[in-house]
Amino acid sequence: MLAEANKKIVQQFYEAGNRGDMETCFELIANDIEWTNMGKTLLSGTYCGKTELMEKLLDPLFGDLKQGIHMQVHRLVAEGDYVVAQTSGTAETLDGKPYNNSYCWIIKVQNGKFVEVTEYLDTELVTSVFA
Repeated sequence: MLAEANKKIVQQFYEAGNRGDMETCFELIANDIEWTNMGKTLLSGTYCGKTELMEKLLDPLFGDLKQGIHMQVHRLVAEGDYVVAQTSGTAETLDGKPYNNSYCWIIKVQNGKFVEVTEYLDTELVTSVFA
């Protein structure tokens, strides 16, 4: 039952993001989140806490995009506290470049909030679009 509830929380996060409801997205992220973007891009690294996540990952990323990233969920697989989300996103940079990436997030959910995220994505695409 916990796994299904956690899948619903993850689905709610993506749906809110697609509506542009960032308030709901941030309510679903724990204050002490540990978010890791894999690779060696300018956006790669581990961000500890909601403030660092905002300042060092989300603000720079979304500041370069016209309307954020629209995410399509292809698969959610859950076991206990963990949900694996296979998704794809579509976006456009301020200068008109497409940024359409594929993602796999491993999300740990506790007490209804994301406490840990490990994000795998096409890092070469990140470099080619944002470098």
